[in-house]
Amino acid sequence: MIKFPATDGYALSGILYAPNVLPKANVLVACATGVPQAFYRRFAEYLTQFGYQVLTFDYRGVAASAPQKLKGFEISYLDWGKYDVSGAIQYLKQNDIPLFMIGHSYGGQSLGLTSNHEHVKMMISFGTGTGWSGYMPTKEKIKVKIIWNIVFPPLVALTGYLPWSKFNMGADLPKGVYSEWRKWCKHPTYFFADTQLRSELLFKFSQVKTPIIGVSSLDDDWALPNSRYSFMQHYSSSAKQFINISPEDVGMQHIGHMGYFRKDATKIWDKIAQKFDQLI
Repeated sequence: MIKFPATDGYALSGILYAPNVLPKANVLVACATGVPQAFYRRFAEYLTQFGYQVLTFDYRGVAASAPQKLKGFEISYLDWGKYDVSGAIQYLKQNDIPLFMIGHSYGGQSLGLTSNHEHVKMMISFGTGTGWSGYMPTKEKIKVKIIWNIVFPPLVALTGYLPWSKFNMGADLPKGVYSEWRKWCKHPTYFFADTQLRSELLFKFSQVKTPIIGVSSLDDDWALPNSRYSFMQHYSSSAKQFINISPEDVGMQHIGHMGYFRKDATKIWDKIAQKFDQLI
């Protein structure tokens, strides 16, 4: 476990997975919302076999980067990208080798929030979309509306944070993250619909010139292609490639929103390493 500072000085906890040879590039893994860095361990270890050094870390308020008590811990959902991912980029740029980024769900959104995205040579995102239930299949849409509008509000009011772990859905989340996430997921264009943030965010995302590959599995009900397109259009200056996959394409029975990084996803990981190799 290592410690490094976010760009505002907050101490973040991460793990640096080093290959047995001199690293040919760094890979930064930007987690999905509420997903602890430990979930990406197998993926990170696998990439080291190809000579890549991989950094995983927990955002502030999550898992190893959380305070002892989440109640009263005030942050914005945007802080993860604005300060934490920016800090991780800064940490990895201490050596002079290429830097690639893997963005899972929110992680793929975070690049546009960073202050130093120009250091990232390429980002491959998995399951990144807007979170709007209108892009989801009917069954998932109903489920999401129930948890957002009926289940979560009284729980958060009672505890002062989102007890995400009680549902086996990941790590507990600060109230600020929950509140903004819930608000923005009500709109097809997500946080770009927020009138107080729209102009600033559109400008920030338009400044990103990092090439992006956006991958969506056709059984990922949370981030199907239409949801991905809706979000990724805001990386308006980036060269973008969109790839749709099915579980059978990569020898898996199910991918969903999390399967891109489960232990049986090695065929996906092989393609990631091949793509990065082409750019070195």
